[in-house]
Amino acid sequence: DIKRYSYEWADLWLIYIPWHFPYQFDESIQGASTKAEEAFKVQYPAVYSHMLQYKESLLKRNKAETGIRYEWYAMQRWGAKYWEDFSQPKIIWKRIGSILCFSYDGRGCLGLDSTCFAAGEHIEYLCCVLNSLMGHYLLKDSPKTGTGDLLVSVQAIEPILVPYNAKYNDHLSVLLSRQINKRTATIEEEINDIVFSIYGLSPNEREYVTLYVKLSQQSQ
Repeated sequence: DIKRYSYEWADLWLIYIPWHFPYQFDESIQGASTKAEEAFKVQYPAVYSHMLQYKESLLKRNKAETGIRYEWYAMQRWGAKYWEDFSQPKIIWKRIGSILCFSYDGRGCLGLDSTCFAAGEHIEYLCCVLNSLMGHYLLKDSPKTGTGDLLVSVQAIEPILVPYNAKYNDHLSVLLSRQINKRTATIEEEINDIVFSIYGLSPNEREYVTLYVKLSQQSQ
């Protein structure tokens, strides 16, 4: 359940099994490995037993590869070049919504396919910017659905210019942590003030952006 700054975990787990697990980093293994399967069975008995009940149907996948290039229990394609991105600190958000919500995740959680995520440097800093009044203002021209909901794809986020000011980085990280633990209007206001300062807005410009965003949220 994606919220601003944080999320509510659904208490569900995803089983992710790459080729040759648990020896997926052993480059000497070529093809389905009985050694890997035996290690899987010994090291992760509960997961192995769970997978075993689906062995017959799993073996019916792509018969040219399953049980030949990779073990019957492994994923057919396991994202070898980018799988680690999912476990990095990241921002997760819904592609479609009436109110923009960007959640920070530092625990390696996964969003549904209705969400997008971004990983990289200064991710806490960016999460605060996107959730701020200024962040909402920057996304005001995002495409909309027929019902008026915002379509906030990766393509909508990429063009946004976010100045990086190192002197605010640690402070925004602290404020984000506090906001995740207990959201307060005081912290929200401080984040907004810092982001306005990052963009160098005058008092009149800050007032305009604040009024614009609040009126647009009331109309949604």
